[in-house]
Order: sequence, then structure tokens, then C-alpha cells
Amino acid sequence: MRAALAIAGVELRRFLRDRSTIFFVFIFPLLLVLVIGAQFGGDGGQGRVAVAGADGALRAAVVSELEDDGVAVTLAGAEALREQVARGRTDVGLLISPAAAAAFDAGDDARLDVVPGAQQGARATLQRVQTAIARITAERGQLEALTGAGVPEPRARAALADASSAATPPSLAVTDVDRVAQELSGLGQFDLGAAGQTLLFVFLSSLTGSATLIQARRLGVMARTLAAPVSAGQAVAGQALGRFTIAMFQGGYIMVATAVLFGVSWGNIWLSLLVLAAFAAVAAGAAMVIGSLVDNDGAATGVGVGLGLVLAALGGSMLPLELFPDTLRAVAHVTPHAWAYDAFAQIQRHEGALVDVLPQLGVLAAMAVALLALGAWVLRRSLTRAL
Repeated sequence: MRAALAIAGVELRRFLRDRSTIFFVFIFPLLLVLVIGAQFGGDGGQGRVAVAGADGALRAAVVSELEDDGVAVTLAGAEALREQVARGRTDVGLLISPAAAAAFDAGDDARLDVVPGAQQGARATLQRVQTAIARITAERGQLEALTGAGVPEPRARAALADASSAATPPSLAVTDVDRVAQELSGLGQFDLGAAGQTLLFVFLSSLTGSATLIQARRLGVMARTLAAPVSAGQAVAGQALGRFTIAMFQGGYIMVATAVLFGVSWGNIWLSLLVLAAFAAVAAGAAMVIGSLVDNDGAATGVGVGLGLVLAALGGSMLPLELFPDTLRAVAHVTPHAWAYDAFAQIQRHEGALVDVLPQLGVLAAMAVALLALGAWVLRRSLTRAL
């Protein structure tokens, strides 16, 4: 066992010494999680609104109402506002012209220009803007009614404030009957992207890491290992453990980094690590097969990248399985990615326990045993061939 662990440690160090690892293992996965979360995950709040216009009572009232509703408000010029909306940096732009500000101060009708964005959540944010403006209009009407009846303005404002604090706001419970919305419920902004990218890069890193196995065979490292007091079984076990260690290192790094940097919730962390371990074993077995069947490390890298991307796309790592048609979703479960995706979904979104992910773990374990057995058998045979 000590020999197998030593070989696995050497394989991990060889993998990390590759300069491309710095970007593709440590930086690129986090960039994709950030991009996917920013594009599809929503902003995690009640929307973003950019407000343009001179400082005045109307702008102050609008900003106050929106912020009280939990909307993130930024102040910008008119051109900057349009650019932010066009680039998707804000959901809605609100233009307050000098004429509108003056009309509001005079108690007349004010015309506001709204620039809605096209990204997800923009329509909901637009509704919040309209609701905020309606509240301001109602409050202005109430104030004018009281002052028109002879109540001094300070006393009228105080009375309205007291009435507002004493009133119980209505509550609204919304039940979404859409199947996709229900299945994706409970996700944070970056949770979905983190799970998908973890599966994608664990498999990619393992398959591309099969090049080190080919180099070990071609350069005689395996032959020198067998010349030492190390059995063929120990050498094969060490290589399998090395692939598994690489996969676990990649997955563990993404899980920790996304939790720390993006606040991703992995649910029951020990159960998530168990799913990761089962998936990493499948990836290790696939890497063993490629590293034993292919004699050129460049070709193995190409095969690994191509196969990894295809399986990830089919298995839900690039587009959520919930958006797949039923037939394609069934076909997707020929991949280990789909089974691991389902397991992470149960743990992250629905607080799944071990019993809830046992079917997925069982399938992943069966795939891992089959691929590791095949990879070990092919590697034993390859050791007898001259490269």
C-alpha cells in the first residue's frame, strides 16, 4: 500500500508541475462559475436599477422607495445609464429629466423615462420600479389631501408616517407550478454553475492527466518501477490511485474556492464529498483506459478534451438537465455526469440525505468498478508492449 501511495503522490506532483495547470485547474473553472452565475443566476437580491437625474425631491423619493424594497440602486449619467442597461450591468434604467423633477416639486404630473434591460429578472425589477413610483404618487396624493384640508404639512407627514408604521402589510405566498422552476428552486446565484463546472473539470483534468501515464510508460518510468521491489499490482494500483487523487484534488479545490469566494452552498458537505469521490473514481477509471490504450500523450490529451466536453454537455454540466426534453434527459443518463448532477441537485436544493442519493451513488460506483477494472487490465497488458 505504501508503494501505491508513493506512486500516487508522484503522479499528483507531475500533474501540478505542468504550467498550464495554473490556469486551467485553478483559475479557469472559477471564471466560468462567475460568468455563469452573473449571466443566469440572477443578482441574488431584488434587482438592480440605475437612476439618472439631478438631485432633488423626486430622485430622493424614488431611490428611498427602491432601496426600502431591497433593490440595488446606482446613480449614473444618462449615457452611462444606457450603456449599463445595454451591457446587462443593471436590470432597469430610470431617467428623471429636469422637467419631471420641476413638475414633481410643483405638485404636477411628472413624466419618467424607463429603459428596461433584456436579461433575466429585468421584468420583475421593472415591476418593482412601477410599484415604487405608484407608492410615491399615492403618498403625494395623501399629503396634498391633508394639506388641502388645512392640516399643516409637518403634521400631515407625521400622521402619514404613523399610519404607515401602524398598518400591517399584506402577505403574498406564491406557489410556482412550473416543473422546471420547482426543480431549480433553492439555488443560490452561483450554485448551479459551481456543481456543473465541478463535474466538467474533474473529468477533464482526469482525462487530460492520462498523458502522464503515457509518458511514464514511454519513458520507462513504469519499467524502472517494476524493477524495484514493487509488484505489477502495486504499480497499477498506484496509477489508479494517482488518477483518483488528481480528480479529487480538482473537485475539492473548486468546491472550497466557490464556497469561500461565491458563497456556494454544497448542502451536507460530507455527502457532497462522497458524491465527488464516486464521480472521481469514474473519471480515474476512464483516464486509466485512455492512458493505457493510447501511446501518444498529445493524442490522449485531444481525446480527453473532446470526450470530456461531449460527456459534460450531454450530462448537464453546460445546460441544466431540467431544460432537456424528456427523451434527451433519459439519454443523458448514459453519462456519469448526469447521475452526479442529480445527486448534487438532491443535496444542494432539497437537503437530500444518504438514502436520497443511494441510486446515483450505486450507478456511479458500478461505472467506477467497471472502468477501473478495464483500465487495470489494459495497463497490465500495455506493460508487456514496447512503445
